[in-house]
Amino acid sequence: MLSQNLLPMTQKSKSTIAQNKKAAHNYFLYEQFEAGLVLQGWEVKSCRTNHCQIAESHITIKDQEVWLLNALISPLQSTCSHFTPLPTRNRKLLLKQKEINKLIGLTNQKGFTLVPTKLIWKNNWIKLLFSLAKGRKKHDKRAHLKEQSWQRDKARAMKKENI
Repeated sequence: MLSQNLLPMTQKSKSTIAQNKKAAHNYFLYEQFEAGLVLQGWEVKSCRTNHCQIAESHITIKDQEVWLLNALISPLQSTCSHFTPLPTRNRKLLLKQKEINKLIGLTNQKGFTLVPTKLIWKNNWIKLLFSLAKGRKKHDKRAHLKEQSWQRDKARAMKKENI
C-alpha cells in the first residue's frame, strides 16, 4: 500500500489546503468564485505541507486586477537563503477580464466585499475559492449561532432515536 505522500496529486484532486472558518460566521456568503494564484516556488512547497493560512486575509480590486492581501504562507526551513521570503506579500489572482468586470460591478453595491473561503488543490493547481459577502451585524451572528446549535441538537436527537 502506498503512503499518502507517494500518491500522485491527481488522486488528491480537490483536497483543502487552508480554510477560512470565520467567514461563514462573520459574513453572509452569496456567490462563490474560483481563481488561480500567482505563487513563487517556495510558496507552492509550503502549500504542499499545509503551511498557509487565509483566516485574516481579504481580497481587493485595484487597477482592473484582483489581489489577495495578508494571506500567510510560511516559508519552510529548506527555503533558499539567497533571498528573504515575504510570508504575507500581496498575491495576484488569475481571472478573466469578464469575471473581473463582474466582480467590480458586484462589489460596487453597498456593503458587499470579497472574502476568501478556501485554498484548494485542483488537478495540480492551487486555486482560491472566494465568495461575494456582506457583513453580519452582532444580532445576526447570535441568530446564526442559535440556528447552528439547534441543528446540532436536532441531529443528536434524531441519531438517538434511530439507535
